[in-house]
Amino acid sequence: MSTVGTKSAVGTQSKVELRCYTYIDVFQPQVASFLATVAAGYLPIEGQAGLVVEIAPGMDVNRLMDVALKQTQVVPGMMIVERVFGFMELHAHDQGEVRAAGEAVLGHLGLSPGDRLAPKVKTTQIITGAEPYHTMLINRMRHGNFLLEDQSLYILEVHPAGYAIFAANEAEKAAPVEVLEILAFGAYGRVFLGGAEAPIQEAARAVEAALASVEGRPNEGALSD
Repeated sequence: MSTVGTKSAVGTQSKVELRCYTYIDVFQPQVASFLATVAAGYLPIEGQAGLVVEIAPGMDVNRLMDVALKQTQVVPGMMIVERVFGFMELHAHDQGEVRAAGEAVLGHLGLSPGDRLAPKVKTTQIITGAEPYHTMLINRMRHGNFLLEDQSLYILEVHPAGYAIFAANEAEKAAPVEVLEILAFGAYGRVFLGGAEAPIQEAARAVEAALASVEGRPNEGALSD
C-alpha cells in the first residue's frame, strides 16, 4: 500500500493512502445537475472539468483541499470527512486549472496517479421491465431523475467509492440514460441508472470499460471487504 507521511498544523504525522484520484474531463448535464443537488459547496455546471480525490484517513482531506485552493483557481463542490475516508470534488471551466490542482495534491503527498487504487467493480445488476412498486421505492431514495414503470435499471457497486462519479459521467456520455443516484463516498460507491433496455446495456458496457482502463495499484482490499 502506497502511503506518505504528512505533518499537520500541530506537527503530528499521519499516513495517507491515495484511494481514488480521477479527472472528469467534461461534466455531462445530468451528472453536473445531480452533483449540484447534493453539493454543499460551489455548484458544478455542465461542461466544467472536475477532480475527485479520496484518501485515508479522512481528516487529511482538509490539508489537500487547502493545497489545491491556494495554488490554483478551482472551486470545491464537496468535501466529506469521515473517520476512515476523506473525499473531495473540485471543478473549474479551465481543464488546465483542474489538472494543476491534481498535480498540486499529488506533489504535496509525494505520490503519482499510479499510486491510487485501481477501481474494482464489486457488483453490477440490470433489471428489465421494472415493476411500478419497485420504481416507487427507487424514486423515493434517488436525488436525480425518475425510474418509470417497465424501464430498465442498472446498478453498479464500485470500490473505492469516489470512482462512482467518473462511472456515471462515462455512462451519460455513452447512452441516453437517466441518472438516478450517485453515492460516491464511504466503503463502496454506487450508481443507479434508468432507461430503455438497449441504452442501459450500452451504458453498462461503457462504464465497465472505462473503469477497467484506469490504471493503479492492485485493488486486493475490495475482494475481502
